[in-house]
Amino acid sequence: MSEHPENNTFDRQTRERLIELSRKILLAGLGAAALAQEEIERFILLLVERGELAEKDARQMMREILDRRDQVMRERKAETTQPPAAATKADIEALSAKISELNKKIEELRKQKAG
Repeated sequence: MSEHPENNTFDRQTRERLIELSRKILLAGLGAAALAQEEIERFILLLVERGELAEKDARQMMREILDRRDQVMRERKAETTQPPAAATKADIEALSAKISELNKKIEELRKQKAG
């Protein structure tokens, strides 16, 4: 099987673009997370300054928020690394029924439009 040089260039260029785009998305996500954490810290400090929250409680609240964030991140990571569940026979039958129903509706619409 011979490969054309332009195919290799396209593949390399596409790969490079995808890597760069992925890097930008990752950096944007990290930036948003850092910004959110800074905003939470500012808000908690403001509550402490106003006397609406004790410093000890503020530290505890910040710890809870960061722990919850870490837990959510671990859950998301676990969700993305687990393979999707296999479709059951019932799932396939239900989808087939929906497809049949949609096909009937499409045919009805075509008949109405033609008539």
